[in-house]
Amino acid sequence: KLDPGLIMEQVKVQIAVANAQELLQRMTDKCFRKCIGKPGGALDNSEQKCIAMCMDRYMDAWNAVSRAYNSRLQRERANM
Repeated sequence: KLDPGLIMEQVKVQIAVANAQELLQRMTDKCFRKCIGKPGGALDNSEQKCIAMCMDRYMDAWNAVSRAYNSRLQRERANM
């Protein structure tokens, strides 16, 4: 017999994994375009710093948006 609670938890985990994969892909694409002028066999020092800074800023922005979104959801649920 299938447990609906277990199925919902598995779906939530799969959604979280998909969201993390999408975040990583978007961050990689954006930071690569911004920081890598001529792709080669290795990153030079300035490219490494640019990538690190870009990823930090992207994660900070993602976290700020996530907090704002969750806060809005909580307010809307409270008003129901």
